[in-house]
Amino acid sequence: EPHADEAKAGKFGFPVKNTIGGTPQPNEWSGDYVQFFRENRLGYQLRLARDGTLSSLGKQLMDNLDSYFEGIEVKPCILHGDLWSGNIGGTSGGEPAIFDPACYYGHNEAEFGMSWCAGFGRDFYDAYFSVIPKEKGFEERKQIYLLYHYLNHYNLFGGGYYNSCLSILQYLTGQAYGGSSGNKLFDF
Repeated sequence: EPHADEAKAGKFGFPVKNTIGGTPQPNEWSGDYVQFFRENRLGYQLRLARDGTLSSLGKQLMDNLDSYFEGIEVKPCILHGDLWSGNIGGTSGGEPAIFDPACYYGHNEAEFGMSWCAGFGRDFYDAYFSVIPKEKGFEERKQIYLLYHYLNHYNLFGGGYYNSCLSILQYLTGQAYGGSSGNKLFDF
């Protein structure tokens, strides 16, 4: 059960703006998850990128974003938002600890956006999916969540992340690899 009244009412966002790394992260509440993610995550990062190619492909993706969520019910779930190996540690008593969150109430699958540098093994993912099974369309949505974090890294650190952003956008918009069906870009 979510703690925030807005999330209990089925809304997505967070009571305050926060940051993802050094990037401001808008969290205005929305009753529509796709709209929330389109505006406050992808759209925001694409505007920060100020790149014509990424913006053009990003607009195509955002115009079609609803189709990636057809047939599933997204319920507000509190997310760490920036879960990777650098934000995982242990206490002096040996208990696991996570820190430096970019929290918001969103789709549970969004937590996999940093999987490319999380360092979790197959056992972790098998255990996770035994509790919360993959839903139809997971592989494509995972690419969308990866894109958000690659865009943020591009905006924070520059060109080294550009090609990852471009490849994911091309994949999701059918501009490469003969379309998005049957091809996986980034997998764990």
